[in-house]
Amino acid sequence: MITVNYERRGSGSPLVLLHGIGHRWQAWRPVLDRLAERHDVIALDLPGFGLSPGLPAGSAHDVGTSMDVLAEVFAGLGLERPHLAGNSLGGLLAVEAASRGMVASATALSPAGFWTPRDRTRALSILRTLRASALAPRFVNSMIVDNPRLRASSLRVLYEHPERIDRMTALGDLAALRGSSAFRATLRAGRRYSWTGVPPTVPLTIAWAERDRILPARQAQRAARLLPEAHHVTLPGCGHVPMVDDPALVARTILRTCERADHPPTPEPATPATEVAADTP
Repeated sequence: MITVNYERRGSGSPLVLLHGIGHRWQAWRPVLDRLAERHDVIALDLPGFGLSPGLPAGSAHDVGTSMDVLAEVFAGLGLERPHLAGNSLGGLLAVEAASRGMVASATALSPAGFWTPRDRTRALSILRTLRASALAPRFVNSMIVDNPRLRASSLRVLYEHPERIDRMTALGDLAALRGSSAFRATLRAGRRYSWTGVPPTVPLTIAWAERDRILPARQAQRAARLLPEAHHVTLPGCGHVPMVDDPALVARTILRTCERADHPPTPEPATPATEVAADTP
């Protein structure tokens, strides 16, 4: 049985939150309480990230396996078709889960998978560099984290406002990235992945961070072509992990998507043909 570490708070219809590669559930901390005002919110550490144990030895880390894992996690938490929101890798999984009818709605923040081969190579290279930095001697990481200017400079690839990341959060994120047992396997799977799924029939929002330095906002155009029925929005002034840069905007974006599923608009009754004819000159 798959077990995961998670934070759960609030009440209402369930909403699951998925972080990006190498991150942890705490990525959602800036928006968690806003979302919990309306929903039963469960922020997960994906298997092999944060404090969640990795998958059994020999397990694949492709999308199909990830969907099986997510279904098992949902079942273990007693969730039936929850809302789902994800960032980067988590956004990719949110779109895939929506495509497979596993969720009531999905919000994808700068999702992976809508890249050109060149953009994919660039993104994976940046992620490898971030991981290598986390694996540097601990005294080097401590020196960077303890200096606010160096800390902000090293985090600017992820955030438009890295100065908002305090020392303890930065140290925790570095430890999570350094200890991610699933990082390499997930990155290898990413070399073969691009979105080719079936467009979801549930409410789906693709929200792209305007100043994303890992998955540039130009990829939103490809997402719009492949998923024309989705709701596409831009997150102005936000970097790759937008929850820190504009928590109010990110929370509103997710809540509006959930609202479209929980309370779909009632279609207006059609005007009878006889009345139309009577009003026609």
